[in-house]
Amino acid sequence: MISESLLALASAGGASMVQAAGTDGWNAIRDRAARLMARGSHESEESERRRLDRTAAALTDSPDGGAAGSQAAAWQAGFVVLLTRLEGAELHAAVAELRALIDSGPIAPSDTSASFAGSTFQGPTAIQTGDNNRQDNHFGHSG
Repeated sequence: MISESLLALASAGGASMVQAAGTDGWNAIRDRAARLMARGSHESEESERRRLDRTAAALTDSPDGGAAGSQAAAWQAGFVVLLTRLEGAELHAAVAELRALIDSGPIAPSDTSASFAGSTFQGPTAIQTGDNNRQDNHFGHSG
């Protein structure tokens, strides 16, 4: 049985893989994730790299974002399997590697032209980046 904190970490890892696909940092993140999942096996690392490439292709082939949920869930499941089969120092090392992988991921796709660094907003503000998202904002009083 996996703890709630490890399950949350695995979920964040799955989401991170989906967010990173198609960005400038994808190759580096893909390679780190493949090494993490392979745990030292060169053959497994190549297999994981191919699996990650299929993830990126599935996300690219699904412009409406329909594949994102299933791809994130698949990687979450993979991270859960990894974390449940490790113990002790190996588990601690894998957790640290997964956290570092998540922390190194992009916040938004690199092909977006939006930049909010140094911006000043006064009053209610809502910002959204990315493709195929939906955001409904209601400012003021309802009545």
